[in-house]
Parts: sequence; structure tokens; C-alpha cells
Amino acid sequence: MGITTYTAARILKGQLQNQTGEETVMTMDTFPNVGLAKTYSVDFQIADSAATATAYLCGVKTNLNTIGVSAAARNGACKTQRGNEVTSILKWAKDAGKSVGIVTTTRVQHATPATSYAHSASRKWYSDADMPEAAKKDGCTDIASQMLKNTDIDVIIGGGRKYMTPRGTKDPEYPADFSSRGKRKDGRNLIDEWQKMKIGKVARYVWNQTDFSAVDPETTDYLMALFEPGDLRFEVERDPKMDPSIVETTEKAIRILQKNPKGFFLLVEGGRIDQAHHAGRASMALHEAVALDYAIAKGLELTNEEETLTVVMADHSHPFTFNGYPFRGQSILGKSPLWAQDMLPYTTLMYGNGPGHKLTNGKRPDLRNVDTKTKDYVQMAAVPTDSATHSGEDVAVLARGPMAHLFQGVQEQNYIAHAMAYAACVGADLRHCQAQTVAPALQTTFTHAGNSAGGIQDFTMLSSLLSALMVVLVLM
Repeated sequence: MGITTYTAARILKGQLQNQTGEETVMTMDTFPNVGLAKTYSVDFQIADSAATATAYLCGVKTNLNTIGVSAAARNGACKTQRGNEVTSILKWAKDAGKSVGIVTTTRVQHATPATSYAHSASRKWYSDADMPEAAKKDGCTDIASQMLKNTDIDVIIGGGRKYMTPRGTKDPEYPADFSSRGKRKDGRNLIDEWQKMKIGKVARYVWNQTDFSAVDPETTDYLMALFEPGDLRFEVERDPKMDPSIVETTEKAIRILQKNPKGFFLLVEGGRIDQAHHAGRASMALHEAVALDYAIAKGLELTNEEETLTVVMADHSHPFTFNGYPFRGQSILGKSPLWAQDMLPYTTLMYGNGPGHKLTNGKRPDLRNVDTKTKDYVQMAAVPTDSATHSGEDVAVLARGPMAHLFQGVQEQNYIAHAMAYAACVGADLRHCQAQTVAPALQTTFTHAGNSAGGIQDFTMLSSLLSALMVVLVLM
């Protein structure tokens, strides 16, 4: 959710309400403290969601494709992982007695949510079936199994059922689809194991909207909700009878977590913004960003700004451009009124690279009779790649609530985790909190966020980040 995505989503949100769009005020726009984060990783100028999540959740910059480890660990090399693990603010909050949760529109084992609880030399080790045998022999474990072992997470909402069950296990929603069946080679059913671990508590596992709606936050201690075998459906393709929206999942998570008098930390990720951009589908990406903005609004509605720090940010950007002198109020998904030198129209939203690069006999496609506003339209791209890459410019960091001023200015991305921990009085260094008579509570809702030293009760983090604070991230 780079700045271009942020701006274009604002316009789309207004146009969906029959306004011209440019003057629309999104919920994100109301955050008074604004900064920029530098997203490069230790080894690459342009990072991925694994390295960036390790930065803003664990406070340490690392290498591409690695999660919850320092840069001493190398991508895919299990032996380099041991001893180089780093913990996240979700664990710091849990250790301080707060309730913690993750909400994502991707699989819960994906890079952003996984970084909050796992340590892995490869972001792709979702289940043991995704790991090389050498890594297993060297003692590394898959991400899904670490979700149960490493930290006692109160709320887990997203997709990723197939990484939790033995190979061949039929999916309850798609029993005839072989690609949706369980993947685990070790025979473990992590869903069953999770439920057995919670004996004596009210722990609910659900996989559909009906059962999810029946979960009473007031009487529920733990919730695991996995709505798809892999990532969730895009918002515009979501079946509301089967899967809840990110607004609904964010609300359920907060209502469960906020019962803790010591506060909570919640990471909320609008993760499919990134995936739509990779596919060159601008309409889909912007609708995901609008959905995230509504989730941020719900987070603010359910929390008290005097005691809740909410941070909204992206983990990284994409090569997404907004150009061509369109008229005021023209569809953000439309075409520039000024044509190019080849006397052909072009869309006002395009990509620097991606699957939308199409040339026939050296000429671009003629878009005069093409509807560029459909959800499946693939935007033009300057350079042909199977998937659009990320881009490396700074991303916006928006904050409101106690200690929100800490997020102003241009900062390294790994500063974010330390600022949230300082605000919430969690983590290793609590010297500034020692004068308090009452320990602050942390309620974080992360959209791809924490609190101050004086009487703060909650820290809400919603992540691309709610790749997001609350913490809210917009991520990959």
C-alpha cells in the first residue's frame, strides 16, 4: 500500500459513493501524526514482506525471505537460523500479560502474520511438506507448527487450513478439490492439537461465516478461524454467506481481546492488496485497500483513543503509477483523455513491470473499446514480468492515540517496533515505565499497532500494514 495505492483508494472510495472522489476523506486520512519508513532490507534495496515484517514487528532489519531472525540467518539455510531468532512485539505484549491476536486476509502462515510468532530461514516453509529434508534434519520446524508452539495467541483469523492437516485430508468446504486438501507429511492435525491445548478454556475453531457469527466474544477465550485452504478470497469476490469481511473479523478480534484489563495487541493485515498488485489488477488492489480503511474505522469505533495507540502503515510499495491528466471526477480506473504519441489511449493507473506488458508487432493494445474498470482487467506494464515486483520508496506511517507523535518524521522501518514497545511499556527496556503506579495496557490493532508511559490502557494495531497497527498493515 504505497502512496499511489493510498491516493487511488481514496478516490475509488469516494467514487463508490457517487462522489468525484478526490476530496474524499478516508479514515486513514484522519490520523494526525504522519511519517515515512525506509523499507530496504539488509541485503536488498527493495525488500519483501518477510524482511519488512521482521523490521516493524521485531525491531531488526534482516535478509530477504527470512522471518523472525536477524541478518545472521541466510535465506533457506536452516543451520544459520539457530541462535539468531528475534522475537516480535506480539510476544513482548503477551509476556506483559496482554491478550494478542492476528487478523489477515491471507493464510495465517504468510509472511506478515507469521513474523509475529515464528522464526524461519524461509518464509515459504508453511508446513513440513514445504521444507527440504535437510532443513528438518537440521532441526528447523515449519511455520504452521510454530504457531501453536511459540506463543499463546488468543485470536487467529485468516486462511491456511491445508497447512494444518495431514496430507490428503479433505477440506470441509471443497472436499472434491485435491489442491485444497491437507498437506502435512508428519500426520499431525494442528487444528485438533490446538483445541486439545485449550482444555479448560472456551476455545472455538470455525471455518465458515455461520459458525463465526455464532462465536460470542464475551464468553470466548480463544478463537481460531480459518476460512479458506489458502489465502482468503478478494473482497469483491467474497461470498458473504461463507466468509466474513475484514471489518467483521477485526471487530470480533477486538471484542474478544479487549476483555483483558491489561490490554491487548492486535495485528490486522490487508494482505491481498499486495497480491492483487502482483497480478497487475489495480481494481482488485484498490477495493482491498478500501475494505481495509473500513476495518480501520471499525477499530477506532471499538477503542478509546485516549488509551489506544493505532498505527497504520504499509510494509512496502509496488511499481504502481497514477498519470495522464485525467479530469476531476473521472473514474480512477479509466483512461487518460490525452492519448500517447502512438495515437492510442492509456489508463491513468499503470505498472512499471508486470503481466500487463503486451505488444503486438511493436504496438500497444488499442483500449478504445476495452472496459478497463472491471475487476479482472490487467493494467498495462512497461516491462514484462510474470508478477509485478515490489518497489523501494518509503511508505507512509500513520498514528493516533497515546505517544502517536513518536511516529512522525523519516525513520528506519525497524524503529516502528521499538516505538510501539516504548509507548506500551512492553519489551526488554522498561526504565521509562518504572515511575508508573499502574502498568499500562497495550491494545494494538495492526493494519500491515501500542502506548505511552502514563496510564495507557490499550494498544490497537491493525498492516498492505491494518502488509495492516492497531497495527494495520497493507502487505504482501
